[in-house]
Amino acid sequence: MPDIKKRNQILDALQHLLESKEIQEITVSEIAKTAGIGKGSIYYYFPSKEAILEALIQRNYEQPLRTAKNLAAQSNISPFTRMAMIFQACRNSSSELLRHRSSPANLRTHEGTLIHQKYLEHLVRELKPTLTQIIEQGIKAGEIHFDRPAALAEIVLIVLAVKLDNFFIPSSDEEIEETIQGLISLLEKGTGTPEGSFNYLTSPL
Repeated sequence: MPDIKKRNQILDALQHLLESKEIQEITVSEIAKTAGIGKGSIYYYFPSKEAILEALIQRNYEQPLRTAKNLAAQSNISPFTRMAMIFQACRNSSSELLRHRSSPANLRTHEGTLIHQKYLEHLVRELKPTLTQIIEQGIKAGEIHFDRPAALAEIVLIVLAVKLDNFFIPSSDEEIEETIQGLISLLEKGTGTPEGSFNYLTSPL
């Protein structure tokens, strides 16, 4: 039976090592040493270093994903309020995951690209079904008027994830604001919702 405490020790060790080294420079032996366990024990929990990184990213999103699933069931709350709470939780998790990087320039590496790609993929993949469900509830309640809820969920997640993360397409604050305002305008007109319904998308991190 896997030891959850030991598994978390391994993830904590990789998180610590990433504060000063790039992922390709880190070895499984270093992770084991930092975690205070034998190298052979690592492979009992993870088949590779890449699998440890995947698990670390997933762990950082556990809380916002739980929040999202809980909110999906609370149909008595406005869909816009629930979406705002989900996005804020995810933004906080993204910031926490990369808190050890002092500037975007430090992430312009293979390691930085890999980490960003993985957590953006995880965010969109895991949140799309839940956000789709919330949008469907809004449609059923007559608050949102749109016939492709899954597509809408994916569009919003991709634009926000890429633009607010500001890694793959570096932009100034003004450019980011312009894109988000454009998204808000499209969402309001395309879904027939009142003006201001999506303003939470511009809330600061």
